[in-house]
Amino acid sequence: MRKEDCFYLGKIVSKYSYKGEVLAKLDTDEPEAYENMESVFVLMKGNNLVPFFIDRSRLHKSDLLRIDFEEVKDEASADRIMGHELYLPLAMLPPLKDDQFYFHEIIDFSVNDKSIGDIGKVVGVNDSTAQAILIVDKDGKQILIPITDDIVLKVDRKTRTVFVNAPEGLIDLYLT
Repeated sequence: MRKEDCFYLGKIVSKYSYKGEVLAKLDTDEPEAYENMESVFVLMKGNNLVPFFIDRSRLHKSDLLRIDFEEVKDEASADRIMGHELYLPLAMLPPLKDDQFYFHEIIDFSVNDKSIGDIGKVVGVNDSTAQAILIVDKDGKQILIPITDDIVLKVDRKTRTVFVNAPEGLIDLYLT
């Protein structure tokens, strides 16, 4: 499995017991959707995704997932995967309503502003800041547009277009 074919689920953050159980911090609004997984990919050294099978998993304090892996049955084994990231295949993402979208799916979509019209293509999304930001390329220039309900009006999957209503002057700021 390639990393490009997967989505980031979370990270193993601590050991839970001397029997190898670990706690994973999930990067999701609905952690309960991942409570009964059979397996998960663990990102190991060399950027390799390795499948790990799960004996049992359950929520722990609402946003942590307590995982008992088949292959991890002692503290030393748990130490080897500590801090490693967890991934699942893109096909396992829950379906979204029409007005919602996953960041990875809008890459290469056209961006159309309500006032200006076509302003370029989505080349990425920066979600490491307090506010997620759409990264748009317009003839080699980068335009950054905050992703909010007021600004992102609609994502049309059929035409592969993101419709926005950028604040007045924002796009011109990048193009001048």
